[in-house]
Amino acid sequence: MSEMALINNVIPRTDVVKRSARIGAEILNIKLSGDLPDQTIAAINGLLLEHKVIFFREQGHLDDAEQERFARRLGKPVPPPPTVGTLKGTISMIEIDTVRGGLRTDCWHIDMAYMDAYPKILVLRGVVIPSVGGDTVWSNTAAAYLDLPPPLQRLADDLWVVHSNAFDFAIFPRPTEADKKHYDEVLKARFETEHPLVRVHPETGERTLVLGMYTKRFVDVPKYDGQRLFDLFESHITAPENTLRWNWKQGDVAIWDNRATMHYAAKDYGDQPRLVRRAAIEGEVPIGVDGRCSVARVKVIK
Repeated sequence: MSEMALINNVIPRTDVVKRSARIGAEILNIKLSGDLPDQTIAAINGLLLEHKVIFFREQGHLDDAEQERFARRLGKPVPPPPTVGTLKGTISMIEIDTVRGGLRTDCWHIDMAYMDAYPKILVLRGVVIPSVGGDTVWSNTAAAYLDLPPPLQRLADDLWVVHSNAFDFAIFPRPTEADKKHYDEVLKARFETEHPLVRVHPETGERTLVLGMYTKRFVDVPKYDGQRLFDLFESHITAPENTLRWNWKQGDVAIWDNRATMHYAAKDYGDQPRLVRRAAIEGEVPIGVDGRCSVARVKVIK
């Protein structure tokens, strides 16, 4: 049975609602759990590869343990860096709580892209959602690559980029004292990796762009020129045609392919609380168009 036939056989196409032409779909009539049949998990993974990010409403039955138990069906859980604590009783689950401060996500990024084998899949659950604002925007980095004119594709294929968790607070509007305290703790573990700007997706064969807020510099390119290259390629990634904005409700679950997307959590909800919890699935070391693999250059845990 073909992958498409398998998906149609398990999840009717009427239960797959596309949210935009290039990225995103909402999947209806599925209750996520670690007990789902293998065919359903395979169909979910197929839809994820097709749509890059998929959404499930009304999953309020999930707690932290069951969210991670479901995530395990998609691959091996991967812990965050040692300075980012996990939720009790879990391996990979972290909490993003805007009231208590901590991880800032209001900037375009690939989760943990400063690692050599960064997570391939993320499973995010909405726990406390603002009454207004708090949407997350995802972009399709495979579509962004295809939008590049052929000469820029060839240039991108040859470029390598250094990613690091030692990023500059200048990228954040109005960083708070809680933000600074959190990142002082985070940076006790330092990571730096060279990635190809274009990685070949290990399951689909697509070429996807690897950029975002953890980008430090282009290899063998002066800073002045590197910033213009960053702006050029990032503008294609974040073009409205390649993006989808999700309006969260409590109990929603979003699952995205971290190898083929970037995302941005809008911080437009004032002082309202926003709490989400995330499980991460172990990924592969990226491979560039020329067959070379990403290389970890710095890994220091103090």
